[in-house]
Amino acid sequence: MPTFAYEGRTMSGEVKKGVIDAPNLASATATIRRQQIVPSSITEKKMGLGSIQLKIPGLGKVITTKEVVVFTRMFATMIDAGLPLVQCLEILSSQQENKEFKKVLSDVKASVEGGSTFADALKKHPKVFDDLYVNLVAAGEVGGILDTILNRLSVFMEKNEKIKNAIKGAMTYPAAVIIVALIIVTGLLVFVVPIFEDMFSDFGKALPLPTQIVINLSDWLKSYWYILLLSLVGVGYGLKKYYGTVRGRVVMDGVFLKIPVFGDLLRKTAIARFTRTLGTMLSSGVPILEALEVVAKTAGNKVIEAGIIKSRTALSQGKTFAEPLGETKIFPGMVTQMISVGESSGSLDSMLNKIADFYEEEVETAVSALTSLIEPMLMVFLGVIVGGLVITMYLPIFQLAGAAGG
Repeated sequence: MPTFAYEGRTMSGEVKKGVIDAPNLASATATIRRQQIVPSSITEKKMGLGSIQLKIPGLGKVITTKEVVVFTRMFATMIDAGLPLVQCLEILSSQQENKEFKKVLSDVKASVEGGSTFADALKKHPKVFDDLYVNLVAAGEVGGILDTILNRLSVFMEKNEKIKNAIKGAMTYPAAVIIVALIIVTGLLVFVVPIFEDMFSDFGKALPLPTQIVINLSDWLKSYWYILLLSLVGVGYGLKKYYGTVRGRVVMDGVFLKIPVFGDLLRKTAIARFTRTLGTMLSSGVPILEALEVVAKTAGNKVIEAGIIKSRTALSQGKTFAEPLGETKIFPGMVTQMISVGESSGSLDSMLNKIADFYEEEVETAVSALTSLIEPMLMVFLGVIVGGLVITMYLPIFQLAGAAGG
């Protein structure tokens, strides 16, 4: 069982220090409070080799989603146990190993002590706590259900992160294989092909067309490699700048949705994120127009964002929510029909969560199928490219051998 070291004050103001065994932080806090001690800090004592930590300069400064999820869960548990807001922030801040996150939590605590609401204090750190997080916390504060909202938030963030990791995993493998293929091909063209070229120069015969093309490509690459490199950098920079414009985002996001296989996966991912986010916000008491404004910003695709904004505008004019969604041609008929049923039955939030459950499973299935499909295709691609180069280099030798045999 973990051991916690604590420091606090008794009701008379006396400073008390000690250690206590408890299954978790919330249990330790509750036990200490039952002893009429208000804890100012509680830290878990780590024994043995596990307590040795290597600190590498420059690392550990990025605040990860996992750290925010753990903070949210612990915060919800402590609020549910009856601890004051400021005290929860002080305890969690003192236990935080990430110095950057510790600084953020300390700043949030100072803002709350200065009279700000918890949501307003979080809003000052948009890189850590986005609009969705802040809006849900605000709804929880107003409704007096902050612990429930925080638990919902942590579940939502975990599911969202799971989908992201699944897609990243599916993209990493083909990207790695393509990079390896390019390195191998470049190495063959720069170092291997010139050896064959010197050997072929003694043949005194015209080389087969495929072999001559490869040799010309090798000569060009050796002489003008910097042009290719600058071109690739220029194209990459240009696409990045274009994607940074509103028009560029709309055009390229539309193209992404039309890519075979990948486009369908992106669409399913966006629908899962949209329905899960909106369902979470509605079930937490956030008004639908306000929720749609936040959801549109977190859609991750400008085409889908435009469809959500169009639906929000139509809804503000008294129309149903499902009808304009169907007109966007982005959301499948099943989604709009289920939303329509949810609207008419007054259970839109639960219906949205059911749609999210379905599409999250669809995304997982699609990622698994995509990975299974990509592996053999990439092996064939790699074999054709490398094998093709090798064969073109041996064609003159085969030709010479055939002539000698004839």
